[in-house]
Amino acid sequence: MTVDPLDIEDTSDWLGCPTELETITHYKLMLENEVQELNLQLRTARENIFGLVKMYDEASVQRDEAMSNLREQSGQLAKVRKELYDLGISARGYKREADQLRGMLNTLTPQTKTII
Repeated sequence: MTVDPLDIEDTSDWLGCPTELETITHYKLMLENEVQELNLQLRTARENIFGLVKMYDEASVQRDEAMSNLREQSGQLAKVRKELYDLGISARGYKREADQLRGMLNTLTPQTKTII
């Protein structure tokens, strides 16, 4: 048997080689499987995005509550600082007055002498 040099690449009659229809059918099935996998990945990605959006909304609500609480606490802190400042001024005034009274008392009372 002699083989024509032009037919050397023709493998259509070899045992076990798929026909063109079988090759196309196999390729079609591979594409269908890939489309199914991509649809599954898309569905999962959409669920993940939905979860992230929900988490973002919850975080935004918590942030807003925290900011409101912070503003409220900041206002209270300002009031307390003002009271502390006023008390400091009053305390210095009272100390000055007490020192003056102590000085006046010391000048009015005779100094006791201790004899040993």
